[in-house]
Amino acid sequence: MKKIIFITGASRGLGKIWAEAFLKRGDQVIATARNIESLEGLKAIYGENILPLQVDVNSRAASFAAIEQGAAQFGKIDVVINNAGYGHFGTIEELSEQEARDQIETNVFGLLWVTQAAVKLMRAQGHGHIVQISSALGQAVMPTLGIYNASKFAVEGLSETLAAEVASFGIKVTIVEPNGFTTEWGGVSASASEPIEAYSKLKEDFQAGLSPDSFGKPEATAAAMELLIDSENPPLRLFLGKVGFPWVKQVYADRLATWEEWADVATAAHGF
Repeated sequence: MKKIIFITGASRGLGKIWAEAFLKRGDQVIATARNIESLEGLKAIYGENILPLQVDVNSRAASFAAIEQGAAQFGKIDVVINNAGYGHFGTIEELSEQEARDQIETNVFGLLWVTQAAVKLMRAQGHGHIVQISSALGQAVMPTLGIYNASKFAVEGLSETLAAEVASFGIKVTIVEPNGFTTEWGGVSASASEPIEAYSKLKEDFQAGLSPDSFGKPEATAAAMELLIDSENPPLRLFLGKVGFPWVKQVYADRLATWEEWADVATAAHGF
């Protein structure tokens, strides 16, 4: 069945790949970005089936207006994919105040504003599916990406809470957790802090631990996203790629072992 899909961050990378895949199969797409020039090609091919909107998700008013405009254009919105965001590279010590605030502003607050607008619309509709693009780094961390890790951990907590709050309205929530993919995420789409020499060895070791096999092919994610939004009972969480799940599984095994080791201390702290 044809769906009306609202997707943020659709000008490049995974967002654009997904928007094009949805259009190819006959869906209608509201595609938002800060700069929509890169969507002109899709507009030329798919015409009235795509509505490109220039939106800064950091603006709550603009996010609400975009959802309203998309619904007015197509009559409803079945799926909202919160994909807008970027990565910031830098150790915790290297972060400037503005860099930290900017990362949280876009990755957390930008997602929150679109989410609120989507819930308002979908609650009135009586149905909908909100897909929050998190990361495997919302479950386990890597050094030099601390503020990005923090933003995705926030997305996870916010979205799991949301799922419990809106289920009775017929709204479904899925948190998508991609591992690395060969997009521009770590290049022109990213930002970086002024380096401190003391962390040079850490960064070298981190880069040396990555291999080409660590990064998936972005085009391969489109089929998974189609299956997800077509599912009548979508999962709360979905990894994308072959790296994330085994890695996070080991991380959780280590966490459980530590909690078990300190369980007596934790229980005693209850007081009775």
